[in-house]
Amino acid sequence: MNAYKRLQETFYTRGDVLTIARELLGKQLVSFSEGQLTAGIITETEAYNGIIDKASHAYGDRRTKRTDTMYQGGGIAYIYLCYGIHSLLNVVTNISGIPHAVLIRGIYPVAGQEIMSRRIGRKISAKEGIGPGKVTKLLGLTYADDREDLIRSNKVWIEDADVLIPDNHVMITPRIGVGYAGEDALLPYRFMVDGKIIKL
Repeated sequence: MNAYKRLQETFYTRGDVLTIARELLGKQLVSFSEGQLTAGIITETEAYNGIIDKASHAYGDRRTKRTDTMYQGGGIAYIYLCYGIHSLLNVVTNISGIPHAVLIRGIYPVAGQEIMSRRIGRKISAKEGIGPGKVTKLLGLTYADDREDLIRSNKVWIEDADVLIPDNHVMITPRIGVGYAGEDALLPYRFMVDGKIIKL
């Protein structure tokens, strides 16, 4: 399962959630669900800057049963149910007690496409991986997988995929669907690949 390529704790526990969100572009998100391996190159992320970020679930140091996952150490999966329908995968970052997280908003399917097609009931295209609800559906993940350890889990992890995303192929924009956050909704915390993924 390419454990040697798996991102390690030092990647996730850094203090700058924006840097981590940018550097996750081009990494490979892998799942091994129900004995089936699927994977995609991460193409879109959003950063959530903890207790000072009005768009974050943990804004104001809000601690609930759901947000408790965000307070774990970096490298934990925070998967929650949105609108009672979509499971959304976030990567917890920073050290324990600081609730930073990066939402994985898009992937480019690269492994297990036939499995992905069966999961969504149609042929896979590059566009099928755009949208955080689609990411988890393609990979066979649900909110039941909340708190999976991305460093040690055999269910879901992130690898260095030897994919280079140059800065001139990265768009940085405000986040989507966080209008409730007022001025924080305008922060440039969304990172997405603009153009062709370049293999090293």
